[in-house]
Amino acid sequence: MGTPHNSAQMGDIAETVLLPGDPLRAKFIAENFLENPVQFNAVRNMFGFTGTYNGKKVSVMGTGMGCASIGIYSYELIHFYGVKNLIRIGSCGAIREDLKLGDIVMAIAASTDSNYGHQYQLPGSFSAAASYELLVKAQRSAERNGFPYVVGNVLSSDIFYNETPEWKSWAKMGVLAAEMESYALYCNAARAGVKALGIFTVSDSIVNGEEMSAEARQTTFTNMMKVALETACGE
Repeated sequence: MGTPHNSAQMGDIAETVLLPGDPLRAKFIAENFLENPVQFNAVRNMFGFTGTYNGKKVSVMGTGMGCASIGIYSYELIHFYGVKNLIRIGSCGAIREDLKLGDIVMAIAASTDSNYGHQYQLPGSFSAAASYELLVKAQRSAERNGFPYVVGNVLSSDIFYNETPEWKSWAKMGVLAAEMESYALYCNAARAGVKALGIFTVSDSIVNGEEMSAEARQTTFTNMMKVALETACGE
């Protein structure tokens, strides 16, 4: 089988997949959290692995950055490999001053400045939302582990280096943080009738310029990974 971007065969990938942007983070998760991980993809160095966590089969695969990139990988996982649950994990930049570095953000919805939704030819703007079922499982995991978290809207922006401070307008609408992928993921999942959720760690603040140290990133990202894996396994 395989696709232009994935060399896996049907059955190599679990129905639930964790999706970090960085393929090396996918490798880290596989090596440090999964039992008996097997690599199923290395096309374009976008590494993917399948193993077990607490006895349940789960996969992890990098997606790259931006709506265009995750749009490709999530579409293929859904339509060519039968994936039913897609959990994006990554970093985000806080655009509200009450968010602290290390907080976990769960995206109940995603706003965007991307044109990704144009393909559906809808007579208006689509509100891209997460799976409530996955969201509740993630909340329970965070509460059980004592990890601080917030739930709300995020901005999936096409622009990392922006010429204008557009984040201020989004913050006025209650948007919590900026990242680059969830809108496309939620659109693909909605169109296919499957479940998706974005879980993020606040790694920096666009409001005050604070940034996490490399050591702090490792610790707090591990918290996020635990929440995502427990969500994936239905705990």
